[in-house]
Amino acid sequence: MDATATVTKGYLVLRETAAWMDLSARGKIRVLGEDRARLLHAMTTQDVQSLTPGHGAYAFFLNAQGRILGDVNVFCREDCFLLDTEPETRQNLFDHIDRYIIADDVTLEDATDAWATIAVEGPRAAEVLERAGAPPIPEAEYSSAKWDDAVVARLNSTGGQGFFIFTPAAGKSALISRLEAAGAQAADAEAARVVRLEHGKPRYGEDISDRFLAQEANQPHALHFSKGCYLGQEIVERVRSRGQIHRMLKPLTLETKDPPAPGTKLEDASEITSAAYSPALGKVVALAYVRTG
Repeated sequence: MDATATVTKGYLVLRETAAWMDLSARGKIRVLGEDRARLLHAMTTQDVQSLTPGHGAYAFFLNAQGRILGDVNVFCREDCFLLDTEPETRQNLFDHIDRYIIADDVTLEDATDAWATIAVEGPRAAEVLERAGAPPIPEAEYSSAKWDDAVVARLNSTGGQGFFIFTPAAGKSALISRLEAAGAQAADAEAARVVRLEHGKPRYGEDISDRFLAQEANQPHALHFSKGCYLGQEIVERVRSRGQIHRMLKPLTLETKDPPAPGTKLEDASEITSAAYSPALGKVVALAYVRTG
């Protein structure tokens, strides 16, 4: 199929109005117990202990060598922390956290199958939620609020405006009908991927993996440099203090209509991680690790 044939209704809706997407395969791990904040603070790159109910952050889990085991959206709720992660890292991160629970008052619960994740994204996503009866969501990224028996969070998968709604699985169909009645239309994974790359938003499993150090992923909002010790912190601090970053993830546009395969090396030694043809730009948009300095 010619690359220019990829203009779909879902793509246009994501760029121009508001689309809903079923992201229920994403991992959802609930962390409960009195020591939950202390444990996550010591295991992630974020200042988890400063989070209060209704607030959240984006964070990495690192190994002792400072390489990225997975990324999570952390939401502080009244009774737990909710970790939202990619489907590929769901089990690995669950096992990783569980391995470090020794004398801590912490319990892990894999809520992936019990809860659905529905995203509403696009320039008019907030309007759709308002018409659907959702409560006002604070302006801060990763903030969240209760919506009946669901939780709605200011978060996106494509790099534009958006929200995730975490709802009991039994209520998924009713929620989708409610969102469609409010004006949202469906978008598929391929449309979302193109828009994600147009916005230069990386995804763990495609653009970020355990090959890379925290700073190489070029996601500064995932790192907190004054929170104290955590797993992998020594390497992060060494890279920061010495400025030793030899490659960094960057968005690129390529003057072609044929997306290169992941792993393709460009003439400047950049390595493509993901690429797609952008109908809006008439060229390929990509993410790649680019040599620095």
